[in-house]
Amino acid sequence: MASQPSPLPPARLEVPGASGPATRRGPLRWLYAWVLGWADTRYGTPALAGISFAESSVFPIPPDVLQIALSMARPRRSFFYAAVSSVASTLGALAGWAIGAGLWSAASGLFFVWMPGVTPTAFAHVQDLYRENAFLAIVTAAFTPIPFKVFTIASGVFGVTLPTLVFASALGRSGRFFGVATCIFWFGPGVKRLLDRYLEVATVVLLGMALAGFWLVHRLG
Repeated sequence: MASQPSPLPPARLEVPGASGPATRRGPLRWLYAWVLGWADTRYGTPALAGISFAESSVFPIPPDVLQIALSMARPRRSFFYAAVSSVASTLGALAGWAIGAGLWSAASGLFFVWMPGVTPTAFAHVQDLYRENAFLAIVTAAFTPIPFKVFTIASGVFGVTLPTLVFASALGRSGRFFGVATCIFWFGPGVKRLLDRYLEVATVVLLGMALAGFWLVHRLG
């Protein structure tokens, strides 16, 4: 019987210059490894769906990393995995909306303390974006590395309609995940190797892209 994957797949955690176990490299690397470990089990596709769903409201690691690993193992199913990510992530946006609409008064303190990217300042900025063009703001956040959960939860807090949230999320998330599938089709294993070797650098780059995304949404709103 298959069991939950080990959070430390050795082959994927060989980091140049590392002097100890991967667990010593911090929670980001550990959680990344845990997500990636599902690719080596029979539950890879359900795990992709669950992580894609959760990342839209409460989970910090994007599902792209698992989607890439699964696609590397079965390239012909790359676009199937993109569809799983897109559908599950869009459904997860509804969970984020529900948190904002029904639980925010009780849960906001917990999110502000423990959830990366979820801050009062971010919420105030998203509220301004929603006043200008909620659909465009959600599409942009769904497509880029901007923390999507901030937008889904804020949509419930600030009364964005469900049709707007669903259609914008579906458009942005599909563009992102099918874009990943297309990159794998053209560039193959190189995408995966870059993620394994340069995760820390990638997080800095993604942060810069997130800030650029916020600026772009503000300029286009």
